[in-house]
Amino acid sequence: MANTIRSQVEILKKLDIEQLNPMQEEAISVIKKTSNTIVLSPTGTGKTLAFSLPLIDILDSECKDVQALILVPSRELAIQIEQVFRNMGSGYKVNAVYGGRAASKDKIELQHAPAILIGTPGRVADHLRQERFSTEHIKTLILDEFDKSLEVGFEVEMKNIIQLLPNLSKRILTSATQGVPIPGFVKLDHPKTINYLKGKVSKLTFKTVISPTKDKLNSLLEILNHIGDQPGIIFCNFKNNIQEVSTFLTRKSVNHGTFHGDMEQKERERSLIKFRNGTHQILLATDLAARGIDVPEMKFIIHYQLPYSEEEFTHRNGRTARVNEKGTAYILKWEEEMLRDFIPAMEPADVTTRVERKPPYWETLFVSGGRKDKISKGDIAGLFFKQGKLTKEQLGVIELKQDCAFVAVPVTIAEELVANLNNSRLKKKKIRIAII
Repeated sequence: MANTIRSQVEILKKLDIEQLNPMQEEAISVIKKTSNTIVLSPTGTGKTLAFSLPLIDILDSECKDVQALILVPSRELAIQIEQVFRNMGSGYKVNAVYGGRAASKDKIELQHAPAILIGTPGRVADHLRQERFSTEHIKTLILDEFDKSLEVGFEVEMKNIIQLLPNLSKRILTSATQGVPIPGFVKLDHPKTINYLKGKVSKLTFKTVISPTKDKLNSLLEILNHIGDQPGIIFCNFKNNIQEVSTFLTRKSVNHGTFHGDMEQKERERSLIKFRNGTHQILLATDLAARGIDVPEMKFIIHYQLPYSEEEFTHRNGRTARVNEKGTAYILKWEEEMLRDFIPAMEPADVTTRVERKPPYWETLFVSGGRKDKISKGDIAGLFFKQGKLTKEQLGVIELKQDCAFVAVPVTIAEELVANLNNSRLKKKKIRIAII
């Protein structure tokens, strides 16, 4: 292969990880010697690394076909897992395919089959119908967030896909919730279960806030003013509620982004990028953001609308108090609203004290060049340091994509940077730079 296949020690060094956690160590050990494995562990504990490290070890570097298929319930999770594999620098080709992006891009990437293919059920099923890759050498199937990917909406496609994998010898299922029935078509015979959901000492604090009005908007603002500048997610049940709350927050000059299923894939990705790099401190989202998205550790989430199921309540709360961190879940209820059985009842919290909310420091710039242009993060940093005359403190997060990049810079000099750097050259490519 063109790239050297890296060992686990080398991969961990590249990822700057000194030591795996107990769940990861046990999962890796079990996956290596077991045909069927279920890994149950809370959100944010590193399940992707727990299955990706042993997977790398069993791949054949001489094989030119897809060897492992990873099925996920959302586009964001597919993108996130692909990025983890890219960061590992394993030496194996990895691609993610999912709805919401041009199928023509998939076709180009699948012309040279990846060793590891990640995808949502609908898009993977479509490529299989078109016979765009061979299933002959697929020996490993991973169902990440299987509690969601095996739901009724995906069942037909999942069944069709698995029936087309005749040579499976290893199945790995992961989830942050338990008690979900596994259909017979998965053929998960006598699985070994690794369960780290039980006995976990949670550092999550619940606080109930009572709203005197049904729309709860002023009470939401009171919570945000009490929290200050800490990053967090506000959960709504429907996109129309998000639009209503977003209009209110804009009117109150509260910096935020939105995230829901009706947004174009490009918009959703950019919203997450701006949340990750600090351009937006708050993400206003549906339960689509409750799982499978790559966002930093946050100190709080707010249930602006109460979830309908315990499963979604668990996943929403899993966005905070992750691994060893502390976090707070605010339960915002109208005074006449009944709490569901799975939501803890407690005395109302006092959120009347205010913390100064500072204006955002970062702005996000779009750069019209990426990996396919042989442009690296170092190239982009060099441009902003040399021609843009930025200091190290003024250069925020750089996210490099296949055909573009996004750079966080101080709001105060964003327009000046665009004026100075737009139409510059990077690796012989004339690039466009703009504020998004």
